[in-house]
Amino acid sequence: MTTDRNRSDRTGSTRRQFLVGGAVAGVGAAAAIGIDLALTSRKDAAPAASGSTPQDGADIVPFYGAHQAGIDTAAQTYGTFVALDLLPEVQRDAQRRMMKVLTADAARLTRGEPALADSEPELAIARARLTVTFGFGPEFVARAGGSGPSWLKPLPAFSIDRLEPAYTGGDLLIQVAADDPLVVAHATRMLLKDSRSFTTVRWVQQGFRRSAGAYPERSMRNLFGQVDGTVNPEAGTADFDEVVWSSDGWLAGGTGMVVRRIRMMLDTWDKLDRSGREQSVGRTLDTGAPLTGTAETDDPDFEARNALGFPVIPEFSHMRRARSDNPRERILRRPYNYDDAPTGGALSDSGLIFASFQADIDAQFVPMQQRLADLDLLNEWTIPIGSAVFAVPPGCVEGGFVGRSEEHTSELQSH
Repeated sequence: MTTDRNRSDRTGSTRRQFLVGGAVAGVGAAAAIGIDLALTSRKDAAPAASGSTPQDGADIVPFYGAHQAGIDTAAQTYGTFVALDLLPEVQRDAQRRMMKVLTADAARLTRGEPALADSEPELAIARARLTVTFGFGPEFVARAGGSGPSWLKPLPAFSIDRLEPAYTGGDLLIQVAADDPLVVAHATRMLLKDSRSFTTVRWVQQGFRRSAGAYPERSMRNLFGQVDGTVNPEAGTADFDEVVWSSDGWLAGGTGMVVRRIRMMLDTWDKLDRSGREQSVGRTLDTGAPLTGTAETDDPDFEARNALGFPVIPEFSHMRRARSDNPRERILRRPYNYDDAPTGGALSDSGLIFASFQADIDAQFVPMQQRLADLDLLNEWTIPIGSAVFAVPPGCVEGGFVGRSEEHTSELQSH
């Protein structure tokens, strides 16, 4: 049995401020009190979050730690994203009870143990690198009496958006991912049973990535055939920590999460020739290399010109528009493909469940998305139909729960 987790673990005791807790204290008058986390360093067996690992039903990703799993974990093959809305009567005390139950069962399931009220315990045996990640929406934070980061709000209205309520918003996000679809389905059902007295389901999105070893390149492929996630920061590095982990108040050790549902117009994409497809993204389809390079990880040369004097990588290609001269404007992409049953005579209803993690959504994600919305060749074949933003709290210690806070007298006196 092996463990699979890239973590920026810290040795010693670290004081954190969490959301769902007792008396008010801390940054932004958040309803959160610090908790001492005894975080011991551990050796990591996983590769970078953008890579893949051999599938083995016995592989375990530890649930407890400085950060929630499912972010710096090498992306699994299957993922389900569930957004829940709190019932009107659910306030802070009820939120605490719910998160205690959800945390305890999530930890059990990731170890291959049945949930407390598991009616199909045989389905919990396989671990398959199962991870469960929780994110709090604006309403969840508000009902807890907290003050969220300034970016915890709906994204700006981009001109390309055609958002549908069925895939937009949410108070609590549960991301469930594993290398086996049965493991994902069972864990999702158990966690929904845990939360049904507190919430209603707002939306569910189910996705998939390539299976480990199915393709030679390091990054996943989307349904346009393009590699996706080449420039992700490498988990376990200082660069990754700077891009992903927040250092702000109760969210320190956590991150910001964006979930966008992008419909891909495959039926019209089919009419575009190979050269046009490569020009629209700025990369070759076979290797994923920039049009100025030969390997996926080659640096693009945006100044290079062809024999006619035109840029080799078009100025309005997706890759060029996504890049910024500001090193702050970087994110961790962790997307999944979706492929639903077509309707109305169409041949496909497919696309991307775009999930990204970044310390500050306003500073890192929004400027990038604004450039893409203003002018990106891929906009001809993509339509954003869903959007949601969540604050993903840091991890917790065994016996605690995600969102927990404990009162520390010394810290209270310092405010």
